[in-house]
Amino acid sequence: MEKKIENIEIQYLQISDYEELKQVMIESYTSLKDAYWNKEQIQTLIKKFPEGQVVVKVNGKIAGCALSIIVDYNKFDDHHTYKEITGNYTFNTHNSNGDVLYGIDVFIKPEYRGLRLGRRLYDYRKELAENLNLRGIAFGGRIPNYHKYADKLSPKEYIEKVKRKEIYDPVLNFQISNDFHPSKILKGYLEGDEASGEYAVLLEWDNIYYQKPSKKIASEKSIVRLGLIQWQMRLYQNFDELMQQVEFFVDAVSAYRSDFALFPEYFNAPLMAKYNNLSEAEAIRKLAEFTEPIVKKFSELAISYNINIITGSMPEIKDNLLYNVGYLCRRDGSMERYEKLHVTPDEVKVWGLQGGTQLKSFDTDCGKIGVLICYDSEFPELCRLLAEEGMNILFIPFLTDTQNAYSRVRCCAQARAIENECYVAIAGSVGNLPKVDNMDIQYAQSMVFTPCDFAFPANGIKAEATPNTEMILIADCDLDLLRELHQFGSVRNLNDRRKDIFDLKKRLS
Repeated sequence: MEKKIENIEIQYLQISDYEELKQVMIESYTSLKDAYWNKEQIQTLIKKFPEGQVVVKVNGKIAGCALSIIVDYNKFDDHHTYKEITGNYTFNTHNSNGDVLYGIDVFIKPEYRGLRLGRRLYDYRKELAENLNLRGIAFGGRIPNYHKYADKLSPKEYIEKVKRKEIYDPVLNFQISNDFHPSKILKGYLEGDEASGEYAVLLEWDNIYYQKPSKKIASEKSIVRLGLIQWQMRLYQNFDELMQQVEFFVDAVSAYRSDFALFPEYFNAPLMAKYNNLSEAEAIRKLAEFTEPIVKKFSELAISYNINIITGSMPEIKDNLLYNVGYLCRRDGSMERYEKLHVTPDEVKVWGLQGGTQLKSFDTDCGKIGVLICYDSEFPELCRLLAEEGMNILFIPFLTDTQNAYSRVRCCAQARAIENECYVAIAGSVGNLPKVDNMDIQYAQSMVFTPCDFAFPANGIKAEATPNTEMILIADCDLDLLRELHQFGSVRNLNDRRKDIFDLKKRLS
């Protein structure tokens, strides 16, 4: 195009544009006979859904157009035709309370092609779907070059070759490059489309910001604030004194309007001091007697301070077997239990602990979360299973005695954040307990990790505490950034897994 471009803008289509629009349609669809909408049809679209009808103008002249309606997608068969979706071209299928923006038409005048004007129109549609809280966009995409290969390839084979860049198809290639994914082949979609053999590809785009309408007063939050407690090991006279310190920290993080409080693994170990005359195995079983009242108190604190509490972990006896467990105490008063699945050699040798059998994600008012206790974070398949259930934040309460032990947890936790495209929060204990056998020293640096992409810190660290110092760490996690990462990230670890050559299944009860 030789003429200088002075202005490009998108405008709502007006009925006064019709004659110019008709000419652009005729020039755009040279392979289709009588391929233009009449004036009454355009007037109907504008009246029913003015925001869905837009033109892109170059120097004040129409260069392209996008027409669309909103449909209740569940009312249509997956193998619908163009005539069916448009209500025999009357557009009475438009439903302002529908859930999908359906593309009726997009065309660019030949002389303006190559200026990415089509991308502008599709970007507008995406923004419109987001603003109207629609779950996505759908339309039947023509495959105008298919007639050249129809005697050799089935539509499915043709589409696969287009996706692999072995065949160029101007429409399908463009749609795929604009984040639309082929869903299925529609036979007999558009009457008279001989170039496509009357086939079309159902193309869809998912709105990652879509929120299903709910009757609940509160909806899930997109910004989640975490409060991590880096706990100082010290001697306590009794249970009440320990829980006073617990409440102090819950009060502190809730004062910052945190949504979660995370305590470390075995934070209640100081209560074993009075049993130091017993063997280590007997002492920890005595400690397990405190677990039930501690959890009860945590649940009360979660309600009174309006915060979800992850209780770290504590020993618990079940069927005369000793486990390392913790509880999610929600601020609505409900509770759920999690277990340490992989116990360390020391936990087995000294205390006689058993590995748990339950792995699950948890629903909260801030989305799905997961909890892995210390050593479990070093087994990547556990976090991957939780990620497949939709987990956004992984919490890791830990207890490490030396810096090299801490480094194992830290490095593995950061790897889990990258490979599963989620936030990972770790919280541990510091200090020492000279009067508790097998709990002499502790080393920790509590942190919040993120994926490594442009929307996140370059080093993948959202926040970090001072090493070996009692303190709290507050960090905000934006869940919308995770949704964007899953779809538009530089790399997409979850999406790009080769499930055709490997599989991961959960067999735990």
